This record gives sequence, C-alpha cells and structure tokens, in this order.
Amino acid sequence: MSTAGHEPTTLVDGLRFPECPRWRDGRLWFSDLYAPTIYTVDLGGHVEKVVDVPGRPHGLGFRPDGTLLVVSSIDRRLLRWDGDALHEVADLNVLTGGDGNDMVVDVTGRAYVGNFGFDLWGGASPAPTTIVLVDLDGAAHVVADDLAFPNGMVLTPDGSTLIVAETFADRVTAFDVSADGSLSNRRVFAAIGGLTPDGICLDAEGAMWVASPGTRAFLRIADGGGILDRIDTPGRMAVACMLGGPDGRTLFLCTAVDNEHGAIEIVNVDAPHAGLP
Repeated sequence: MSTAGHEPTTLVDGLRFPECPRWRDGRLWFSDLYAPTIYTVDLGGHVEKVVDVPGRPHGLGFRPDGTLLVVSSIDRRLLRWDGDALHEVADLNVLTGGDGNDMVVDVTGRAYVGNFGFDLWGGASPAPTTIVLVDLDGAAHVVADDLAFPNGMVLTPDGSTLIVAETFADRVTAFDVSADGSLSNRRVFAAIGGLTPDGICLDAEGAMWVASPGTRAFLRIADGGGILDRIDTPGRMAVACMLGGPDGRTLFLCTAVDNEHGAIEIVNVDAPHAGLP
C-alpha cells in the first residue's frame, strides 16, 4: 500500500547512502554518508555539492542566521560550515559512546545530537548511550541517557517536545523540553516490533513519518503507535524522510540498496510538514 494511491518516483539516484534530509530555501539538503559529502537537490533533480566532510557527514541543521551545522560522525564532532570552510563547534568524544548520529537544531540554534553508543563497525555489542545538547557557545552536556541507538530527532512546532527514534529498541520516545533545553518526562510515542526506526519527520496532524529499515517501508504513525499509512520500498532500505516542497506536502524518501547504491524518492501526501527540522 502506498499513500494516496501513488507510488514514489525517483528524484535523484547514483548516490551512495543518503541520510538526514532537510528542506530549506527551496532545496533539499542531505548527507551522502559514504561519499562523504553534503549535497542539495531541487525539485527538478538538479544536484549541487555543498562540502566534503572527511569524518562522514550525518545530522544536519541550521541556526537562526542560516549557519549550517553538521555532525561529523567518525570523529564525533559538531561542525559549522561558513560557506568556505568547516569549523569545530564542539568535540563530543567524552560525552558519547560511538559515532555521531542524527541531530535536530532548535529555534535558538542549540543542537541535540545522538550517537551510536558503541563501536558498530568494530563489531562491539550494543550499549545504551546519550543525547548531547550543544549550546551556541559550544558548551556541551548530556540531557538524556540510557537510549538504544538514538537516531532521527524532531521538535514539535511549539518546541515543547523532543521526539527521538531509538533504533535498537524498536520504539520512538518523547521528552518534555524545558526553557534551558533540558529534557524530562520520558515516555513512549510508539513501540512496534521490527520497526528499527531511523529518520523521522512530523506532520501538521501530529503524526510522524518513520523510516523503517526493518520493514523496508516508510510508516505514518500516530502518537500511541497506530499505523496510519505505509509506503513500501521493496528491495531498498528505508533510511530517512523529510516533508518539504512549496506546500510542505512533498515527502522525500532516502533509500538505499546498500552502502554504495542510494537514491532520493518523492511522493505527495495530504498532511504538510510541521516542527523541526
């Protein structure tokens, strides 16, 4: 079953492993992890290179002034791109247990950053880990712990709730956000066996699109875990998603066959984008 009876169409292929899509200024920004490069693509499929990130680009976000932030995954650093060069904002090694992962940046420019929690590529056993908050001055501290591979993250439109995909726990978890950025009142947004949630995005009806590599599908999920819609991607991993386009109703789907063959597909949906990113 595909949403609204439409099958996704390919916007751009020939990528390696697209991740962390963000819609901004009429273009989709995304990380191609193993390239390792940040690109943009418009709705006509025109791709432009932004910058290479030797440490493997992961989470992307924008400060209020438009500054691009990127998680450099392998070396566990938060970087900023000034249009000419990358600069370190924060070194997160002492606060994290594995490669840097996805991120969401709030309206003030603070960044919530997840991480693997263990040496995935070295074959280590999964271990609980943290979400780190990086302030505008680069100061970083842990705001949540005991998470199972915190991955995609979103903030609700009023900024009061942070929602994070815990990939290795088959659940999506919500927190209340305080004025100082701290997190509390942890609770389950959705728990579905085999979900393995990766990238996520919110819509204006309070539902969430979840990339589910475990089911090779993108699922639209209500608070509480009800599945409202489903877009299957047979033969392709569902990696990440983002609502954007002129009316916020274009759902961008990052898919990959393996670490060398990826694409971005699109499908139109009814409920537009909401929240951050």
